Amino acid sequence: MQDPKTYYSQRLKTLQEDKAKVSKKILTYSLLRLLVFVLLIAVIYFRFNDWGFIGFSGLIALFLFVFLVLRFNRLQYQRNKLKALIRLNETELEVLDRKFSQLPTGSEYEQEAHHFARDIDLFGDGSFFQYANRTGLKEGRDMLASWLLSNHTDHIKQKQLAVQELRDMPEWRQDFTATATLLQTEVDPETLTHWFKGYKPFLGKRFRILPLAFSLISIALIVAYFLGQLSGWSIVFWLFAGLGITGFYLKKINRLAVSASHALNTFQQYHKLIALLESVSFRSELLARKQAIYKKEKESVSQLVRKFADILNAFDQRNNMIFGFLGNGFLLWDLYQSYRIESWILEYGDKVAVWFDVLSYFDASISLGTFAFNHPTYAFPKISSDNVLIAAKDAGHPLLERSRLVTNDFRISEEEFHIITGANMAGKSTFLRTVSLLIVTANLGLPVCASGMVYKPVRLITSMRTADSLSRHESYFFSELKRLKFIVDEIGEEPYFIILDEILKGTNSTDKAQGSRKFLERLLTSLSAGLIATHDLSLCDAADANKQVSNYYFDANIVGGELYFDYQLKPGICQNMNASFLLKKMKIVE
Repeated sequence: MQDPKTYYSQRLKTLQEDKAKVSKKILTYSLLRLLVFVLLIAVIYFRFNDWGFIGFSGLIALFLFVFLVLRFNRLQYQRNKLKALIRLNETELEVLDRKFSQLPTGSEYEQEAHHFARDIDLFGDGSFFQYANRTGLKEGRDMLASWLLSNHTDHIKQKQLAVQELRDMPEWRQDFTATATLLQTEVDPETLTHWFKGYKPFLGKRFRILPLAFSLISIALIVAYFLGQLSGWSIVFWLFAGLGITGFYLKKINRLAVSASHALNTFQQYHKLIALLESVSFRSELLARKQAIYKKEKESVSQLVRKFADILNAFDQRNNMIFGFLGNGFLLWDLYQSYRIESWILEYGDKVAVWFDVLSYFDASISLGTFAFNHPTYAFPKISSDNVLIAAKDAGHPLLERSRLVTNDFRISEEEFHIITGANMAGKSTFLRTVSLLIVTANLGLPVCASGMVYKPVRLITSMRTADSLSRHESYFFSELKRLKFIVDEIGEEPYFIILDEILKGTNSTDKAQGSRKFLERLLTSLSAGLIATHDLSLCDAADANKQVSNYYFDANIVGGELYFDYQLKPGICQNMNASFLLKKMKIVE
């Protein structure tokens, strides 16, 4: 398995060398453009009276200048892409050292009433989304967030194969992401697809022939004029007849032109991404099925998009005043291009949303492939069908630095509940979030932060961070009750893996103990399983009365006047608490 740090370091060096070479070429082409201009000025100065030679030289200079400009623009794009690739590899090296605060937090995707998102830091500063997201498109970012929130347990094996295939394509992944980050469109794909769906054509089928027939007649009239067969007034009359026909539809043409100008920029840029997606063949079922959408047409989707961009570009020539005047007068140019645009929309407009959706899918999937590539020691869970829900070896939290990471073995079966006790800061909450992320990442088809894991797919639901709400006039205790009611309602529909951090925190000790025990008994009547962390040792007595319940704990010891944690999960009930010690240690109390 390739070491990610070595790969990114070597690739970064290569990309920086390539960028230096391209920058030299750009300088060369800039100097050549200047040289062509200087030589043309010299020709004009030294051969001032030789207008034929000046005209010929000017024509040659024009062709050279256009060639140099086109080449210069391609090199500039190449350099910009190399810069984007360099940024990507620099970012990956930083993230491998757990430095990712500069990346988007995804806080816009936070959902207060979600099954688990708020409790396990799925979004926000220091979140899993911030750590794992590598999308280049907003639509891809939205899709990745929706996957993280989905809580789906279907097709995990197929998802794993898709992630593994993308994991092994690091250069293609980076090429796609770099290209996506360079997109700067005036309108987003959603706006375009909405325009296509709502578009109503204003030209009939006769306009497939009319502009062509009109153009042929125009050519014939102009030839007849030069042959002396017609007067100039006939040409003028025909010119204004063409302008009149176009003018009859001018309002609708102008309305189409506004939307078309926005679409031109978007299609020209997205064409590059589509071509990249068509340049490879995928073997895994999910990726191949998505890519196959691009192969359903007679032509490749990249060609169809390119063709539409060419039509839009031709239509855009109407903005040239001289061409617009003569083109519409003699060729019915606007009507012909409008008809071509409408024909393309009628044939392919309803498919564009799916094409863009495929790009978003691969953009989001690349983040998963990159995550797998960055963690070669993580294990892909083996999907089980027996009663063991999770059997993980050396499980840890993926966002912790390697030097601070302490791993645990963990095993739990269907309809089992583990009561977890422990001193403050001993690792209970981190362990709950570790198990939560094991489930979330496994359901996505990702490798998990463990050396091995057997997993029977299950949906996750948590209650770890309840908050009061002044705006809704809700107390902390009432908010917690609402959350517990939500959990009870959900587990009535299907089994869940439930993770609770302290039941009924918002009430007194006696009431809390009685209520917690009754709530645990309610959970035991469902088909669910889970973890319950608590400081209430009386809840541990439930293990004596029910074989479904087991006790585990995280310990804390005072060694040489200092508090020591080993963060290891052990069977049994915690006996060492540390609140009093910490109060004295921090000189809060005597």
